[in-house]
Parts: sequence; C-alpha cells; structure tokens
Amino acid sequence: MNISQLETLLAISKTMSFRKAGELLNLTQPAVSAQIKSLEDEFKTVLIDRSQPVTLTDRGQVFLDHAERILNVVEELKQKLYDLNQTPQGHIVLGTTTSIAIQILPRVLSYFQDQFPLIKTTIQSMPSSHVINSVEKGTVDIGITYLSERNPNIETSILYYDTYELVVSPDHPLSALKHTTVDKLKDVPFIMLSPDTFGRRFIDKMFREYAIEPNIIMELPSSEEVKRMVELNLGVAIVSKLSIGSELQLGTLKMIKVNELELSHPIGVAYKSGRYLSSAMHQFLSDLKGMPENQFIGSE
Repeated sequence: MNISQLETLLAISKTMSFRKAGELLNLTQPAVSAQIKSLEDEFKTVLIDRSQPVTLTDRGQVFLDHAERILNVVEELKQKLYDLNQTPQGHIVLGTTTSIAIQILPRVLSYFQDQFPLIKTTIQSMPSSHVINSVEKGTVDIGITYLSERNPNIETSILYYDTYELVVSPDHPLSALKHTTVDKLKDVPFIMLSPDTFGRRFIDKMFREYAIEPNIIMELPSSEEVKRMVELNLGVAIVSKLSIGSELQLGTLKMIKVNELELSHPIGVAYKSGRYLSSAMHQFLSDLKGMPENQFIGSE
C-alpha cells in the first residue's frame, strides 16, 4: 500500500468515476484501475463496485474512512515539516572546550536564543582533542574547537583566530618583562594544560623544536584551572589569549610576549559530513558562519 493508492481511492469516492478520478490525479484510466486492483489484491477484498455509477462497497467505505485519516496525518506531517523550515526549532548538542564555552558561547548563544527561541542548546564541555572525535561519532551535533587537522568525515569552517600567550602573576619575578624568548623559560616552573588538549600539544611541539625540557610542576585539564593557579603565583603558564581578557583587565594576570609563540590558530565549527541537518542545525550553522570575527573576540 502506498499514499498514491489511497489518494486514488479518495478521488474515486468523490468523482464516482475511474475516468474523472484519473483526470483529477493526472493519471490514465488504466493506471487508476491498476492502483485500485493492487489495493484490493493486497487486502483480499473488493473495495469498488464497478457497475455504473461507480460506488464503494461496504468494505470500501470502511477502508476509505481509515484512508482519509492516514492522508490527514500525512498532510499534517507535511505542514509540520514546512513550519520547521519557516520557523527553525529543535535541539542542538554542542561540543566544545571549557574555555570556549565560558568565553565565547555566552555572546553567541545569547544572540541566537533571542532570534530563535524555539531552538534549544545543550553544551558538552570536553578537551579540545575530543571534540572532533565526538562530532564524528555523533555524540554531539556540532563542535567548536581548534582546527588543527583535516578529517574527510568532518565539514569545518573557520570562525576566528586565537594565539597562545605566556601569563604570570603580577608578583612573579618575570612580571616586569614585556617580551622574552623561549630559551629563557627553560627553568621556570610551568603549570601546563593536560596532554590531551590542543594547547598542550602546541606548547610541547614548540619546546621540542628548541630542544628545551620545560619544568612542569602541575598539569590541569582546562585553561580556567590553569589561570587560577597562576593567579596564586604557583607558576607560569601558556594559555589562549582569548581566555585571559577579564584577568588582564582586573590585573590578576600579566601577559608577556614570547616571540616564538606568535602564531595564529584557527578556531572553527565542525559537523559530520553527509549528515542530515535539521532546521535548528541549519540555522545555527548559517548564523555562526555569518558572524563577524569581532562577535567572537570582542570584549565582554
């Protein structure tokens, strides 16, 4: 049984004629007859009394009642899908790092919720190295993270760029410096991000290139925890520049430029290639990609 067969039965009930039903549905009369015959064969009953004028049998009338309900449900479904396209709604699961979730998403989601209140978002915070993997597995719908490697299963789009900077407490001996070089950091106690983060991999690579073994006294999973330890003057750290805006304004941290750190790192949105994009996801991605860079990196 298919929808076309039900529509044909309904047309016959209204026109009392195979020929007129065919004209209504833009079908030939043999095609109309074949549709009804197929339906009768499937349900092993006679639905149409083919004498003139054409009428529905008792069983045909019972069948028609159910067919009309089915067609109404299908029409309602079409309307709901149309409405979804007109007014985006749904649920999106976002995967990102703690730092991005705290520093960037409040501005983005505040704007988005004002524009599309029927779209709900859930944020899952995780190490940067886990975001792309979660997108690929489908445990999150959209990821926002550092885009370091190409993945054929993932679609990406750059949103803005970040840098990594050396930060110290105002009470640290290095706080009087404005610039330094990586070789002068050899024996300085470091508070590091955990090894499964993009920032840590970048920092480790930099130290390896200069054959330096950093003095790591502590490892923590997020920039927020790292910053708190640096504020207590327990060591220095290299963290995302975008994550330290409020601390620099308050004077609880001081940033020191390191020549070797002057590289820009793209941060972008990621979603699985080929997956169905709900109206909520389509709207979110469209708006996110259309935002100017200062929407992400502007001051709070």
